[in-house]
Amino acid sequence: MFKFRESPKPLIWSYTLILALGLEAGALVFQYLLDYGPCALCVQIRATLFGALLLAVSGKIFSARSIQTLLAFLLVPLMAFLLYQSYQVLGIERYWFESSCTLSDPFPNWFPLHLWLPAIFEPWELCGYTPEIIKGITMAEVLIVTAAVSLALSMWHLINQLKSQ
Repeated sequence: MFKFRESPKPLIWSYTLILALGLEAGALVFQYLLDYGPCALCVQIRATLFGALLLAVSGKIFSARSIQTLLAFLLVPLMAFLLYQSYQVLGIERYWFESSCTLSDPFPNWFPLHLWLPAIFEPWELCGYTPEIIKGITMAEVLIVTAAVSLALSMWHLINQLKSQ
């Protein structure tokens, strides 16, 4: 009936899988072992990373070229959104924005991740501070660089995917 052209599973999915798992694990270590609670924006970033994790697993499973292209089209805006969220966190931390997030529900009523998985998606603190990772480099600074690199790689992957069509 339908014949899908097989395409090799690109390295972007391995990178995205390792990135999402690593950042999620790091956030949980800081939360539960070092007692740095997440803010509402931080748990929204975790949800974005969870979406990236789902895309990466799908990219590793499905090898049809059409599915790989669709996943690449979904990955680029997701990484752009992660970069935007990272910029918000850094901006609040550096006082570029006169804003703060509250402890109100971080997700809509139709998708209450904070109620379904409170151990991961429940905010504990207000925005304004991210912990230091190493030698004065904060979590927000690491996140924005990581998000920028991820966006560039996902755009490069999408362009290559479209060229090979």
